[in-house]
Amino acid sequence: MDQADKLREKMELLKEKTSSARVIAVTSGKGGVGKTSVSVNLALELRKQGEKVVILDADFGLANVEVMLGIRPRYNLVDLVFNNRTIEEIITEGPMGIGFISGGSGVQDLVNLEKGQLKKLIAKLVKLDNLYDVVIIDTGAGISDSVLEFVLTSPEVLLIVTPEPTSITDAYSLLKAVNRNKEFDRKNKFIKVITNRVESEEEGREIYEKISIVVSKFLNIRLDYLGYIPQDKRMGDGVIEQSPISISVPNSEPAVRIREICSNLLELPFEEDKKMGIARVLLEFIRSKKNRG
Repeated sequence: MDQADKLREKMELLKEKTSSARVIAVTSGKGGVGKTSVSVNLALELRKQGEKVVILDADFGLANVEVMLGIRPRYNLVDLVFNNRTIEEIITEGPMGIGFISGGSGVQDLVNLEKGQLKKLIAKLVKLDNLYDVVIIDTGAGISDSVLEFVLTSPEVLLIVTPEPTSITDAYSLLKAVNRNKEFDRKNKFIKVITNRVESEEEGREIYEKISIVVSKFLNIRLDYLGYIPQDKRMGDGVIEQSPISISVPNSEPAVRIREICSNLLELPFEEDKKMGIARVLLEFIRSKKNRG
């Protein structure tokens, strides 16, 4: 039995033994579209609606979530694996009690784990799945291998798109790269579009329709529309001031729209058996990395 087979066997065991969190990857075709800001405000609005939420900053090396929240974590995911830290030690508490985990130097290091290290990692991540209802993975932007692997392994994906032509074309390029990957699970993959920095509800819907028409014609992917976030200077101010708009101006239109997006997300049908949990998602990520060689 090779390493990939052993990983698959462990994932099957995880299906039976864990109480799994709902894992949502937030991604974009390019940088600069407000992906991290959306991730953080989604976490805060989900928390307001009673969900226990943790953010995993998987945009390795850039620490965007850390900067936006004004938090400097003491430990990160690498410390969990290689420095014998507990899951509680690597979780930093953010505003309103949301959790935050820094990815550190990268999940790439996980690919070279020995059997004993992998077993310890699974046990620790299972505990994380039991602590939270929702794990939001703030991926990198673009079409790097790590971004693609998180999109492929996460059961739910939120794709952030703005009116910029490059944002739309790069979002399509990301979907095209996902579509041609042999590991893409079309049956169980949920990809939902959020349009950001739009001037109106109509513009947001129009951008989604534009992408959806092309995707349905040329790619074997189903997209759903989750909602829009209007252009508002206060969103940018919140990043600069390290005070997310859901906290600083909770009744502003962007905060209200993010709240509606969270409600839509929670109301959409999502079967319990598709709640993979972060332990299984990261195991899938490692397996995918190993297969790529």
